[in-house]
Amino acid sequence: MTMQYEAESWSGYMEVDPVERIERLASDNAVVIFSMSSCCMCHAIKRLFCGMGVNPTVHELDLHPTGSDLHSALVTLLGSSSSALPVVFIGGKLVGAMDRVMASHINGTLVPLLKEAGALWL
Repeated sequence: MTMQYEAESWSGYMEVDPVERIERLASDNAVVIFSMSSCCMCHAIKRLFCGMGVNPTVHELDLHPTGSDLHSALVTLLGSSSSALPVVFIGGKLVGAMDRVMASHINGTLVPLLKEAGALWL
């Protein structure tokens, strides 16, 4: 399984609003996953995308210096009181947590979304 884990300089992001940071990070790549390195559901979603031939950019929030702020902002964006991770963005747009991604996969809308974002060519 090959994934691109972002290890970027966070010095320029420290003073930016966490929601704005998420929007910037999400728009940098075709598929972006906000994850926790020890979360089994996060692992499953990363495996799903890799199994489809998609190379997602993964931000492991437990390894980021501002991860807790980003996690809180993701909960706000999802409009949920749960700590729902993973959170997936495709083409810079919020798809959602595991339940939304799996529903899209099952109903056949995930592949066209990935193709439109340039993450999948088949």
